[in-house]
Amino acid sequence: MFTGIVEETGEVRAVEESADGRRLRIDTSMQGFTRGQSISISGACLTVEDYDGGSFEVFLASETVDRTYLGELDPGDRVNVERALPADGRLDGHFVQGHVDGTAQITTIRQIDEDWRFGFSLPPGLASYVVEKGSISIDGISLTVAALAGDEFEAAIIPETYDLTTLSTKSVGDPVHLEVDVVAKYVESLVEGYDSGPGEP
Repeated sequence: MFTGIVEETGEVRAVEESADGRRLRIDTSMQGFTRGQSISISGACLTVEDYDGGSFEVFLASETVDRTYLGELDPGDRVNVERALPADGRLDGHFVQGHVDGTAQITTIRQIDEDWRFGFSLPPGLASYVVEKGSISIDGISLTVAALAGDEFEAAIIPETYDLTTLSTKSVGDPVHLEVDVVAKYVESLVEGYDSGPGEP
């Protein structure tokens, strides 16, 4: 479980292709990694397989490559990095599982005074989980839906978030990972279960 509060951006140092998937070596300034720990890479929950004090390695299985844009990363690209939330940690964003629901595209980027406004496409099947003022994870960043219209939505980005994440490197047309609020999924499941349950005696 993550919070969507990105700790830093890491740089992809090396990429290794294999028949089973893809392996990424990512440079980091963070310390204390251990093999087997969960880590969010631009919103996708992966596992640290190796750590050498200045970088760590993760493996992308074929399904991860198919469902994300991580298979398109090259050396020099930057990614958002967040370690898993400890049991006694603060929840400053919202509950983020690291399960990418879909890949969208940036449709607009506008600077408004010191803030930024990003527009994103909304893939089919996700619209029912997205509400204005609700939470959404974009590339692992906990954000609030500022506006919603049809198959697009907007999020307001404060300077801190813009500067400390990969959003500052993005352009219109670039892909992003979306994860809708898990609470919406549970509500849908409960409602569907109630509707399909036995009637009153």
